[in-house]
Amino acid sequence: MGEGNRVREVPAADVPEQAYLLDVREDDEWQAGHAPDAQHIALGRLGELSDRIPRDRDVYVICRSGVRSAHAAQALNAAGWLAFNVADGMHGWESAGRAMTSESGAPPFVA
Repeated sequence: MGEGNRVREVPAADVPEQAYLLDVREDDEWQAGHAPDAQHIALGRLGELSDRIPRDRDVYVICRSGVRSAHAAQALNAAGWLAFNVADGMHGWESAGRAMTSESGAPPFVA
């Protein structure tokens, strides 16, 4: 990404408690483990489902490692949202000891 396309980044440990957290991982990754209050829209469906993302608040975008979420945050910013990339992704979320849940009820993990 060029200088003009720089995306604001934060580590998972610094995402505010009541933040709008958008998880752009694939369905199997989401099902294995995710933040309890996160919203899930896989990166490949972001364009068609972007109307579900609020425009009146900051959006924190997360994936496994921060790469896909950086691309998503860049696209959202270009379309008028105020989006931040969670630079260390769900690996950072897990390392920071932040709450996680799974869709199956099994112990959550980062897939």
